[in-house]
Amino acid sequence: MANRVLVPESKQGLSKFKQEVARELGVPFSDYNGDLSSRQCGSVGGEMVKRMVQEYENNLK
Repeated sequence: MANRVLVPESKQGLSKFKQEVARELGVPFSDYNGDLSSRQCGSVGGEMVKRMVQEYENNLK
């Protein structure tokens, strides 16, 4: 299955969120990230998911 954007309006917001998390973690994200390690990229993605799950759980209460 190809990656599809189900809500096109969310693309910009997710990009901004990714940049914020990367900045907080000290990962130098840019337009080209081929020089970053898998660990660096994974830490950003993992932190994003962690925060999204936390936000979802907070909204359940």
